Amino acid sequence: MSKAPVIPDSAPFDTAQRIWLNGFLAGLFAHEPANVDGSAGSQDPVGTAPLSVVFGSQTGTAETLARRVAAEADRRGFRSRVIDAGAATKVDWAAETQLLVVMSTYGDGDMPDNARTFWDWLQTDAAKAMAHLRFSVLALGDSNYEQFCAAGKKVDERLEALGAARLHPRTDCDVDYEAAAKSWIDGALGALGTANSQNTTEPKLQSSAGPSRIPVEGYSRANPFPARMLVNRRLTGEGSGKEVRHIELSLEGSDLEYVVGDALGVRPTNCPTLVGELLTLLRCDGEEAVPIPGGGEVSLRKALGECYDISKPSPAFLKAAAELSPALRALLESDHKEELNSWLYGREIIDLLMQEPPWTVAPEAFVAVLKPLAPRLYSISSSPKAHPGQVHLTVGIVRNEIHGRSRKGVCSTFLADRVLDSVPVPVFVQKSHGFRLPDNPDTPIIMVGPGTGVAPFRAFLHERRATAAQGRNWLFFGEQRAAADFFYREELEPMLMSGHLTKLSTAFSRDQADKIYVQHRMLEEAPTLWAWLQEGAHFYVCGDAQRMAKDVEAALLRVIETAGGRSPEDSLAYLNQMRTEKRYQRDVY
Repeated sequence: MSKAPVIPDSAPFDTAQRIWLNGFLAGLFAHEPANVDGSAGSQDPVGTAPLSVVFGSQTGTAETLARRVAAEADRRGFRSRVIDAGAATKVDWAAETQLLVVMSTYGDGDMPDNARTFWDWLQTDAAKAMAHLRFSVLALGDSNYEQFCAAGKKVDERLEALGAARLHPRTDCDVDYEAAAKSWIDGALGALGTANSQNTTEPKLQSSAGPSRIPVEGYSRANPFPARMLVNRRLTGEGSGKEVRHIELSLEGSDLEYVVGDALGVRPTNCPTLVGELLTLLRCDGEEAVPIPGGGEVSLRKALGECYDISKPSPAFLKAAAELSPALRALLESDHKEELNSWLYGREIIDLLMQEPPWTVAPEAFVAVLKPLAPRLYSISSSPKAHPGQVHLTVGIVRNEIHGRSRKGVCSTFLADRVLDSVPVPVFVQKSHGFRLPDNPDTPIIMVGPGTGVAPFRAFLHERRATAAQGRNWLFFGEQRAAADFFYREELEPMLMSGHLTKLSTAFSRDQADKIYVQHRMLEEAPTLWAWLQEGAHFYVCGDAQRMAKDVEAALLRVIETAGGRSPEDSLAYLNQMRTEKRYQRDVY
C-alpha cells in the first residue's frame, strides 16, 4: 500500500485548504487516521458518527495506539479525529458526544508533558462542558513503578467526577500492551455500537465489524529489523567512573525511516550466564517446554534468554516469593513502602531464588510470574540526512556490584558485549512527534542534554548542518570530568569554532570543589537565555526525569522570573504557553 503525499505547513495554502487537501490525498492512497491537532476531522467522508480520540504521550507509544484506535473506528463507520492532549483544551467539547482517551504515564505517576495543560484544565469549571460525554480510557504504564498507570487512572476518575458516562471500563496496560490494547479497542468500540445505529442509552456490546486487527506491515515493534552493528566505540576516557558507548547500526534493506527526535527500540536478549545460573537454581536442564507471551511454547532456556524479564522481580513474582519469605511477606503486607523499596533496591530475581529456604517451583509456574522482556528505547543520536542508511545511539552501559553480585543492564550490556558480527540487533523506530526541531529552520534552539542526554542534540546539530539551517544553536552539556567524560568533544568544538554551534555551555561537576551542573550554567546565563527565548527560541531537555529535568525546569522558571521581571505565577504561565506552542519539549526518562 503506497503512502499518501502530505501537504506541508509551508505550502501556499491556508489551514483549512491544507487540511482538506491532506484528507483528500489520504483517502486516495490509504485508509489511515488523519494527523489531527484538534481543529480538523477525519479524512473519511463516509463516517457519520463523530468520535474524538485524545492521546497523552511521552515517547510516542500512546500516540501510535490512538491512531490505531481511530483507524479501526473509521473502518466501523465512525468519523474520528485524533487530538493531541495539548490541543484538547481548545476543542468545543459541548459539541462532542463520544471520547476515547489513550494516556501514558511517565516516571512514577507523572502526566506526559503534552497532557499536563489538559490535566490542569480538567480541574477548572470549563471542563464541565465534558459532563455529557460517553468515554473510555486506555492507560499505559510500567508495573515496575509504584504509581502504575497513574495518569490514565486520574483522567478516568476526573471524567467520571465531571459527570461523563463511562461506556467501557478503563484498561491498564503494562509494557507488553498489545493484547490488552486490542481487547480495549474491541470493547470500547463495541460499546459505542456501529456508527449508523447510535443508541446511546443501550450501547451494543459487540460491533458488527468484528474484532480489531492491527496488521503488521514491514518492520515494526512486533517485527523488528535485524540490524548489523557497524561501530561500537567507547566515548568515556581513562579515569572515567562511567562507561558510555557510541553505537552505529546499519538500516540497509529495512525501509525503516526516522527523523531527528525519534527513538530507536532495541529488543535485547538476556545474559546467557544469568540464564544458566537460574536454570541451576531451578534444577532444570533448560529443555523443559514452557509457554511464552503471545502464545506458543519454547524451551525454558530459550524463554529465559529471549522472552522474559529475568532481572527485576515483578509484583506477581514478589507475591509468589513472599509465600516462602516471612520477612518479604511482612514488608508487602505493611504500609512501609519506603522500607520495601529500600530492601528491594539492587535485588533481582536470582537473589530471591537464593533465599533460605530455597524456592523450588515448576518451570511453568516460574515463567507465569515473570514479565515479558520489553524492548528498550534509546534517543537517536544521528541524522538520516548526515548518515543515510544508519542509525546511531549513545548508550550508558550499566554495570554494578550490589549485594555481593555483579549486575548488568540487560540491553546496554547486550549492545556492548554480546552483539558480535554474527549477532543481529533487533530494532524498530519509535516515532516521537512531541520532540521535533522547529518547522522554521531560522528559529534559534536551546538544548540541555547532560550525559547521554546529549544524544538527540547531536542529531539536531547534524541535521541543521546538513540542511544549512540558519537558526542559532546553543548546547548545555554536563558530565563529571572534562578530560574523561566530554562526549563528542571532537565534533562539538569544531562546530563551535565554525559558528554552527553558536554557544556551548559546559558543566563538569567533579572538576572543582563545588559541584556545578547544567542548571547552574543556565542561571549564570540568565539574561542571554531570556533574550533568546524572547526571540522565539525553542527550549529542549533530554535526560533523567526524576532529578535533572526537574532541576532544569526550576532553573528555567527562575530565569524567566529574574531576567524577564515576572512574578512566579506569570513565569509558570509563560512556561506553560511555551509548552502549548511546542517551544518547550522534553525527552526524559
